[in-house]
Amino acid sequence: MDLRQLAALVAVADHGTFSAAADALHTVQSNVSSHIANLEKELGAALVDRAAGRLTAEGTAVVERARRVQNELDALVADVGALRSDVRGRVHLGVLGTTGRWLVPSLVSRLASAHPGIALIVAEGTSATLEPQLVAGTLDLALLTLPLPSQELAAEALFDEELLLVAPSSSPLAEHDRIPLAALDGAELLLPAPGTNFRRELDQVAADAGITLRAKAELDGVRLLASLCFEGWACGIVPASAVPSWLVGPWRAVGVDGLPLRQIGLAARARGLPSAPTKAVAAVLTEAIAEGAVTEPGIHLVWR
Repeated sequence: MDLRQLAALVAVADHGTFSAAADALHTVQSNVSSHIANLEKELGAALVDRAAGRLTAEGTAVVERARRVQNELDALVADVGALRSDVRGRVHLGVLGTTGRWLVPSLVSRLASAHPGIALIVAEGTSATLEPQLVAGTLDLALLTLPLPSQELAAEALFDEELLLVAPSSSPLAEHDRIPLAALDGAELLLPAPGTNFRRELDQVAADAGITLRAKAELDGVRLLASLCFEGWACGIVPASAVPSWLVGPWRAVGVDGLPLRQIGLAARARGLPSAPTKAVAAVLTEAIAEGAVTEPGIHLVWR
């Protein structure tokens, strides 16, 4: 099996056609076709459905493994460079949108100073969208809501985050600085999408308290949920970092006694060794979080 064969298949998966894959690899289409045909012959399976213009099930499985092989090769080069005190390379980091708002500026600044040879690519998303990217190898690290559902990932808890109710000024719930959890019984709320960690935690705490959280809408995206609350569309439960201290409008952030803390951790693939640049980013990331926890309301470190 040739690494060029794997690279050709990954390029077809990423770019959709043999000709586009050839352009991305700076070669000709016949080379891409030949590499994939030889790989199919060696594996004894069709990897690309030429008629439909997409990968077969076997091809998808091979691409998932091929990405990990490519990541390991990149890590090998980076590790050798690091032994010469030259930490450089590319690191893909996934972040939750609300966390990225306050964390990314500090992280980028610190990383540029400590490791100018590292190129950081930040992908924003929800835990539900970032987890599969981390498993597949398109991300090296990700800040995710814990606990993790995938056995293929491992995580270190970094901080807990308070949850708040954002209520339109016209809502009776906005008349108080703090309310008991029971005050939300039956109230129409913007809620996280079913199946997400955030929603499971809210449903569990509501069940334990014997109350019902009624969904006016269910949204997979905390930033979208918070934005609708800020515009006065409805009340919603959001993490503290979704409420910037500088933002003002016809709404009020209300503390809710009895809501759980949301725990955020740094996740990586459970198998395989992280590259030297990835380790460096993880170290700088924890420093930036420690700094942000001092100034960002509602953030509480769980490590020292």
